[in-house]
Amino acid sequence: MNHTCTWVQDSGITVAGPGPVYIGAGLQDSDKPAFRRIAEDQLRRLRYVLVAPPCMGEARAQLADSGTVILDGVPGSGRSAAARVLLHEHHRDSGAFHELLPGEEGELSLHDPALVGSGDQLLLDLSAADDSRWAAAQADLPALRRTVHEQRAHLVVIMPPYGVLDPELQYCRVMLERPPGIGVFRRHLRLHGVPPEQYLRPDETVTGFLTAKRPMREIAEFADLVRRAREAGQPGDGFGQWCEAAWQARNDGRREAAALVSKIREASQRALLIAVSMLHGAHADVVHRATQQLLSLLGLPPEGDSPLQHRDLAERLLEISATVAPNGQVRFEKLDFDSAVRAHFWDHMPDLRPHLGTWAGSVVELNDPHVVTVVRDGLVERVAGEYLRTGRADRLGNLVEAWSTGVTSRPRLEAAVHALTRGLADPAHARNIREQIYQWCAKRRLKGELAQVLVRVCADVLATSHPDQALVRLYHLARRERGTTRARQALYELVTRSRRLHRVLLNRLAHSDFSPANLGIFLQVSDPELLTLRPGNSHALVEEQSAQRSLTACWHAVLTELPPPQWQSEARRWLHCAAADTGPLGGLLLDLLVGAAQRCTEKRGTTFALLYACARDAERTGPEDAARAAETTGVLLHKISVAQGIAPATPTTSPRGTRP
Repeated sequence: MNHTCTWVQDSGITVAGPGPVYIGAGLQDSDKPAFRRIAEDQLRRLRYVLVAPPCMGEARAQLADSGTVILDGVPGSGRSAAARVLLHEHHRDSGAFHELLPGEEGELSLHDPALVGSGDQLLLDLSAADDSRWAAAQADLPALRRTVHEQRAHLVVIMPPYGVLDPELQYCRVMLERPPGIGVFRRHLRLHGVPPEQYLRPDETVTGFLTAKRPMREIAEFADLVRRAREAGQPGDGFGQWCEAAWQARNDGRREAAALVSKIREASQRALLIAVSMLHGAHADVVHRATQQLLSLLGLPPEGDSPLQHRDLAERLLEISATVAPNGQVRFEKLDFDSAVRAHFWDHMPDLRPHLGTWAGSVVELNDPHVVTVVRDGLVERVAGEYLRTGRADRLGNLVEAWSTGVTSRPRLEAAVHALTRGLADPAHARNIREQIYQWCAKRRLKGELAQVLVRVCADVLATSHPDQALVRLYHLARRERGTTRARQALYELVTRSRRLHRVLLNRLAHSDFSPANLGIFLQVSDPELLTLRPGNSHALVEEQSAQRSLTACWHAVLTELPPPQWQSEARRWLHCAAADTGPLGGLLLDLLVGAAQRCTEKRGTTFALLYACARDAERTGPEDAARAAETTGVLLHKISVAQGIAPATPTTSPRGTRP
């Protein structure tokens, strides 16, 4: 099966070629989801394959000196790739990469300090912004840059081509020019393993292709076609033949596909043609069964009344210019002919489109040893790619719903995840897919296993480059889920990886309606060990005043709105953590609990009594020794007495309870 070159771009990946991309984001659980592993690998690949454009050094110096660089340049000059490489060079363990998308659901405004975490790498791609959006972003840039400086983060802005930049920001601007096209082409060929003695020779086809000053994406696609032509060529072929085959595939494929479809009139042969194009590289058994399924779905009879009357598969494949390799894989004889056939049927027989989506859902469920993950993912990639190529992201969303509801299966759910991942990777339609996901998570009544699919996509895909959007969508799923805690657990795991996101979620919860669902989320994400964690030499989140305000507000709501059995175990967890801490943080945890209880004006005494009872229970269940636990109970009792005005503010027995 033909693999394309991919790299991290936009919503996680960018496709640099017309074939399938096997993203590997499924429903599996692991310490590090497959998509994140692949995203990191592809970012390293991008750094390797990038040919630095002129003035890249100037951009690098500007980013290092001021923390901000504004990239200008014509479309197709590689600004986006350069921006990501610049940010990757400043990657630190304390920060994370994320793309800023002002105006989208779940995105903080550019002037919100909570948008930037310590050491973050931020990309603000406004290359497609209109004048009003660009003007609004420029108005927010001073506040954003100030926060970036305070957090020792790094920001790369890609401005619209020919946009007008404010005079006070001119010193941040670097004009990137196109790198030499031949250098980009050769760098991609080197990545593909083509020997230098081949691609360093002058070639008329390459010269003609590059004369037009192609965008970087087109050069990458053509290099990939040359790579595939080399793999499919004859032993005696050389670089010139590979380039000629790539050129013909790029320019003549659609015309040849139209001629073949016009020539073949039998429904069974056209069904075979579709199956080969959608399952290119799959085993012949899979192609045959998929063809029969498509005919059955369309209500058409198979070829002949008896298997003995059928033309054999080899004969039928020969008629559509396809062959079976010795290992059983079915391929068209002409390079990239599968994409040309798909495009022809999709464009010129639009009534087939909904049937092909249904058909793909049944094919991924085939019980066949040859229907392996790469075959399933390739089929989904191609179906999703056709919806996106023709501008129908909404229909792709309908297909995901169909695969996730009703009678479903693990392969269908994995297909739904993969389809959404493909949509998030499409530069032209990623925004629409993100909006569709938000509507599902926040407003739609979800049926079947669609919520499970959305949890995986948000946690493993969207969080990779748009963590704020992932947080908001997982929050809505968590507050609406019934009978499961998948979304809540995914939300918790997301904030464990980012103090900034943890702070943002606590603030959101503190300003929520304090429903039982929201309070349940709070009790899980207010993990005291996470709140008191001091990575490196930094402070703990619980030491921040904004976090203290959020924690106090939420604990007050918990103590007021929920019955004691629903919060006592979490209170004991805080008490255990307080007992384990030998510094001031343990006392701070107790301060927050007492402060929240003190706000309970109507049942303050009862709440204090319940907290004290929790402390006595914690003495028996905690991991610390009995003396330490008893000391913590004594400190808590003193703080309660102070809050009630019946004891002096300074404890006489231990300094552990004092506020830092």
